[in-house]
Amino acid sequence: MSNKKYKLLNADEFSSVFNFRKRLNTDHLFIHFAPNNLGYYRLGFIVAKKMENKAFKRNYIRRSIKEIVKHSFDKNFSVDIVFRLKKSYYKSDFNNVRMDLSRTLTKIIL
Repeated sequence: MSNKKYKLLNADEFSSVFNFRKRLNTDHLFIHFAPNNLGYYRLGFIVAKKMENKAFKRNYIRRSIKEIVKHSFDKNFSVDIVFRLKKSYYKSDFNNVRMDLSRTLTKIIL
């Protein structure tokens, strides 16, 4: 998953997802999404220091979301997704976040 082709890298790519104006919510995340024509999904993350000031926790949040997505989507699913942190979480909340996110990701059928 660390391959660059699976990441949204620049502001234009993030903007195109936001401009599509499709958004889902969980207790901890806003999920913005837009279709792409690439034949695989790409992920972007917005985990602000204001929301979580510890770098290891921001990285944990990104890694945990990547892991959940990896098990929820086929690699050939053509969509760009931006995850924006609404409320911070850490290891004790992982199972709740995983169930919420898995349930919500099934709604992304374009």
